[in-house]
Amino acid sequence: MLTVNHISFHYPKSKIVLNDFNFSLNQGEHLCVMGESGCGKSTLLKAIYGLLDLNKGSIHWNDEQILGPEFNLVPGFDTFKYVAQDFDLMPYISVSENIKKYLSRFYPKESEQRTQELLEVIEMKAFENTKVKNLSGGQKQRVAIARALAKEPVLLLLDEPFSQIDNFKKNTLRRNLFQYLKEKNIACIVATHDKNDALSFADYLLVIKDNKILINENPEDAYANPKEKYVTSLFDDVNEVIINNKKQLLYPHQIKIIEKSNLQAQVTNAYYKGGFWLIEVSFNNQLLFVNHANALSKGAKVNLGIKKVT
Repeated sequence: MLTVNHISFHYPKSKIVLNDFNFSLNQGEHLCVMGESGCGKSTLLKAIYGLLDLNKGSIHWNDEQILGPEFNLVPGFDTFKYVAQDFDLMPYISVSENIKKYLSRFYPKESEQRTQELLEVIEMKAFENTKVKNLSGGQKQRVAIARALAKEPVLLLLDEPFSQIDNFKKNTLRRNLFQYLKEKNIACIVATHDKNDALSFADYLLVIKDNKILINENPEDAYANPKEKYVTSLFDDVNEVIINNKKQLLYPHQIKIIEKSNLQAQVTNAYYKGGFWLIEVSFNNQLLFVNHANALSKGAKVNLGIKKVT
């Protein structure tokens, strides 16, 4: 188990970045960390890996405390792997050689088998002999993930792991990677801006705001029962609707354009989203976003159906 015990951290001559963070994660569980840029996501991963000296609190993996550079000549906890946004690959050797960097040379057959397995996970088999310097940013990102998995860590720390990968590759890679981690019982913490990382693959969602933990709960509960506009906005456009002096936080799909109602609005814009249109309307001097099957003309009058406040 990973235990983060009321840790706080600030960089020299800087305001506090992590303020009293306290949570735990079991072996094989996946945690998604979300929040706006600069909230402390990357700093949290670095602290857990052992790249920072904490100002307060402690971090343990089971009974072993994770200490920073002040206590270790080579920082970084041995059984963890951290994939940063800069990748830190060796550019002048091949993809397969980068993956084998941490594997034993005394067991070449096992090393090759492990490399081929990971090439399949990241869908890079066709590039195994290509030098890393000739890869795209997204391809380098995938190699960095495979290299981190080479020695099968107990905890994998990923900082925006799919940020440079095209959508058509990102979706399959996500499925392959997180399924592989579950099969191998590898715990994972992902810092991301992408709601799909949280909603589809995480066991827990940790949201940071103002350098504090705002929520740490099941992603389904966080999405279905939004308590704060900040959390809701991480998933989708959010409507803060006041009806009968009661505030509701609603996603665009929770407001319908219907034939008759007591709630009239006027269309101010329409945005094509592929399978639907996102309609912007003015309602009681509020701008709302509504999903709709068809485009609507600017200025058109519409009637809204909004779920009741419970």
